[in-house]
Order: sequence, then C-alpha cells, then structure tokens
Amino acid sequence: MMRPRVTLCFAQTLDGRVAAVDGSSQWISGSESLRFCHYLRANSDAIMVGIGTVLRDNPRLTTRLVKGPDPLRVIVDTHLRTPLHAAVIRDGAAHGTVLACTAAATDERRAELQACGATILTLPEAAGGGVDLAALLTALSERGIATVMVEGGSRIITSLLRAKLVDAVAITIAPLILGSGPTAIGDLGIPTLSQALKFANPTWTPCGVDVVLEGKLVYESTK
Repeated sequence: MMRPRVTLCFAQTLDGRVAAVDGSSQWISGSESLRFCHYLRANSDAIMVGIGTVLRDNPRLTTRLVKGPDPLRVIVDTHLRTPLHAAVIRDGAAHGTVLACTAAATDERRAELQACGATILTLPEAAGGGVDLAALLTALSERGIATVMVEGGSRIITSLLRAKLVDAVAITIAPLILGSGPTAIGDLGIPTLSQALKFANPTWTPCGVDVVLEGKLVYESTK
C-alpha cells in the first residue's frame, strides 16, 4: 500500500544524546537549527511525535519561527494519555491534531478528546505493543498526507527504522558532549558494521554553531 514519505528530524549532541540525564533537552540545538526545523515542518504535511514527547516537553508542533502553514499534528498515544491542557489540544489546537491509539484506550478518554476537536484514529496493535506504525502511515496516506516529519521519541524512531519505514533523515548535531543520557535510536538488531544503515549522497550543512546531516536511507533489500 501507499504510504507517506517519512523523514526523521531531531537534534543530538556530538556523542549522540538527545537529552541530559535529568531529562532536559531544550534546547540542544541553536536558534538557526531551530528555524531550520520549523522550515521542515512548514514543508511537511504532518509532524509525528509520541506521547512521551508530549508529556515531557509539551511541544506546540507549529511553524511559529518561519512563514508557512502548520502541519497536521499526529500524536502516537496508545492509551490516549494526552492531557486536555496539552499545547496540541488547548486553545483550538485540537482541531489540527490526530491522536493515534489502539483499542486499549477507554471510551471516556476518546469522548473527552473528541469533544475538544481532536481526531481519534483507532489502529491495530503492533506485535511488540503500541500502535502499529505501518497501519498509521497507511491511514494518513488515505487522508491525503504525502510527507511526514517524525521528531521522536526513541521508541517511534527505532520502530520505524526497524520496519524500514524511514526514507530520509535531517539530524542536527550540536557541539555539545554529555557523556550519558537518552539517545534517539535504540537497538535495531544490527549485529555487525557491514549491516549498518547507509545513506545515499549524504550532505553536511553548517547551521549556526551546529551541523545538519541530511540523507536518503538505503536499505539492503532495495539494492
């Protein structure tokens, strides 16, 4: 089936951390990189994050730093834990927000969020638990979404990569070293260097004090 083009976009330190041990992550990247991120948002049909990102950072997921339309906000939220006071729900934002859940979500939570104006997509459960992301992408495609920008969190990014559902990346690397803290990508089941995911014609672009890596992913099965 058809699915949208998926691009991963996140910021990390030089040693691959997306947050400090205490959870702080705003802002790893500089102001120029943040504007670049918002430019990518403005040129995407939808932006996707997980419920963990919503609960931790309460992002608005808008294009307020550049001119351009706000993308459709897609929150992967298995049990519909998104608070009614979250930035993606309050002040009318819910009308531009899709919450992707499974049958595990209660009818009460569905009703509360729908009353705010949010769209609820009930999707199959993945083999390892949580929302089936392939099914979600198909559902978005059926709604006319051609491009999706994924900003996190780690579970979603890792699951998409393992399922070979990522087409490209735009990763901001900041000149910071933390030494410990969470990373954007978890275990991909890659046992040896020769099987590492590779990029076609990657580019490295200075962006203020940061560097942005952009590239199209090439999977072994497509060679």
